Amino acid sequence: MIFIFERIQLISHFLLNRKICMSEILLSELKLGEQGTIHHFNDENIALKLMEMGCLPGELVTLQRFAPMGDPMAITVAGYSLSLRKKEAACVVLQQP
Repeated sequence: MIFIFERIQLISHFLLNRKICMSEILLSELKLGEQGTIHHFNDENIALKLMEMGCLPGELVTLQRFAPMGDPMAITVAGYSLSLRKKEAACVVLQQP
C-alpha cells in the first residue's frame, strides 16, 4: 500500500505546475457533453485524491451534467460517474482534440 501511495505522489509531483497551452482547458470550463483527456493537475492535494478515484493522466473525461445550482458537476471517467465540486475541477487540466 505504501508503494502505491509513493508512486501516486511521484506522478502528481511530476504533473504539477505545468503551463497551460492553447489546446488545454480546465475541467471546470467544459460545457455539457464536451470531452477532454486528463493532462495534469494544478494542486497536489486534490491531484492525489482524484488519482485515487481513477482520474489519471491519459483518461478520457466527459462532462455529463451539473447540479441545479451549478455545483457539483458530474463527469464520466474510467467507465464510471464521479461528482466533483467546481473548485476541485478547476485543478484538472485537460487536453482537447
